[in-house]
Amino acid sequence: MIRRVVIELCYNGSRYQGWQIQKNTDNTIQREVNEKLSILFREKIMVLASGRTDSGVHARQNFVHFDTDKEILPDFLRRMNFLLSRDISLKNVFIANENFNARFDAKARSYQYLISYEKNPFISEFSCYYPYPELSVTTLNEAAKLFQSHTDFAAFSKRRTQVKTSLCKISFACWHFDAKENLLTFNITANRFLRGMVRGIVATSIRYARQKITLEDLNTILKSGQPHKTDFSAPAQGLTLMSVEYKKDQLQKLKF
Repeated sequence: MIRRVVIELCYNGSRYQGWQIQKNTDNTIQREVNEKLSILFREKIMVLASGRTDSGVHARQNFVHFDTDKEILPDFLRRMNFLLSRDISLKNVFIANENFNARFDAKARSYQYLISYEKNPFISEFSCYYPYPELSVTTLNEAAKLFQSHTDFAAFSKRRTQVKTSLCKISFACWHFDAKENLLTFNITANRFLRGMVRGIVATSIRYARQKITLEDLNTILKSGQPHKTDFSAPAQGLTLMSVEYKKDQLQKLKF
């Protein structure tokens, strides 16, 4: 009997050209996962993810689904983690109904962007080094509040994005400074995100905090629907997909 299998995984995206399989490179996380699952099950496996992270972006939690009639053995996670590269780890395996879709059934996704005011080689792969004067958290959160008041983020989506709508509902957006670690963190949760949206929000918010634009300018950019005035320069390594939320009882965890 064919079953829909769902896997929870995490990865360091530093060495990859993003999640999604591409014509011009084999160096993607999706290709690596497909390949190793296909080896283990001895059949062609194609996974679909809840979120398609860009080149250099990480995930503490992502979900994929695929179909198979093969049995999921107790040593499945151990064998897969042995086959996968050191940058990718499978955490849990679930069974879902045949109509479950890891991408379209996700209720919410949360991202974190990490900025370090100190050059720290121990977190450099997961943060953006910012060797400039500290930014006002109060000012940054003024921008975050404005973003939460909007729902159309066409101006914060990179071009050549294949989506039917640019509407997103942000339920949480907040900047926080950890004085002990000298780290500035931006956390954001929404029902969905557009390509480049979080990095665009981060970089453009920093422009506002540096008084390069006013809050009125930022509001005008949001209303324009045009991405040519949005700053997408926030480096990829600072961004991590932190969590993905589904309806309760939608996934049945396999316990061996």
